[in-house]
Amino acid sequence: MRDFTPDIYRQLVVSLREAGYTFMTMEQYCTAPKKPERLVVLRHDVDLRARRSQAIAELEVQEGAKASYYFRVIPESNQPDVIRRIAQLGHEIGYHYEDMSLAGGDTKAAIRHFEEWLTYFRQFYPVRTICMHGAPTSKYDGRDLWKEYNYRDYGIVGEPYFDVDFADMFYLTDTGRCWDGYKVSVRDKIEGHQDEWIRRGLVYHSTEDILRAIREDRLPKRLMITTHPQRWVRGYGAWLRELVLQGLKNGVKRFLIKVKG
Repeated sequence: MRDFTPDIYRQLVVSLREAGYTFMTMEQYCTAPKKPERLVVLRHDVDLRARRSQAIAELEVQEGAKASYYFRVIPESNQPDVIRRIAQLGHEIGYHYEDMSLAGGDTKAAIRHFEEWLTYFRQFYPVRTICMHGAPTSKYDGRDLWKEYNYRDYGIVGEPYFDVDFADMFYLTDTGRCWDGYKVSVRDKIEGHQDEWIRRGLVYHSTEDILRAIREDRLPKRLMITTHPQRWVRGYGAWLRELVLQGLKNGVKRFLIKVKG
């Protein structure tokens, strides 16, 4: 079976459910007074091609899972009918913020932009969590906004890069269109924990690698799994296009990391 298709993603969700994992949204994770022994937060960064996120959202509901969907302000992500439908399905909607990049590093302009778009997304869902968009080609890190301001002042209860205990939660992301793409990730990585996970052998390249670990009960009991739904497509032409484009993007990211390093 080809990787990064809705079919293998369904297998992943079903396998997690059958292994006894409880699906939680980011909002639920941040507010639960007591967390289950086995849990998984399914986080989706809707960077592009929002319709593919809707397809994944519908698949998840069919399999008894709820997830968190983070939308950007750009038109390729910000599709009101898609956002509305995903919220109606019972998923969490969050703001995938990149205000520092869009404001050219001006924190006052960035916080005004953040306030405006948080209000906008709250017309679809009472947004209580946000998540930084990595923006690998930008010199600005969106998280730097919170050196001057506090997102909790806006009724936000969580931001994954600040409010997830990664000493307790294992992090998997499909950045780079693989599950070990931290080597080509500019910002979507967990500093201070990745080396320990590698030491423990918690390295997976393909979705099949993860499925095998679930079957053999080798996957950690608490997980955050981040996907970019535009990558998960069934049609061979679109699937091949994603494969080629991601290969080019990875090359650019390697160059950027080398320059910054």
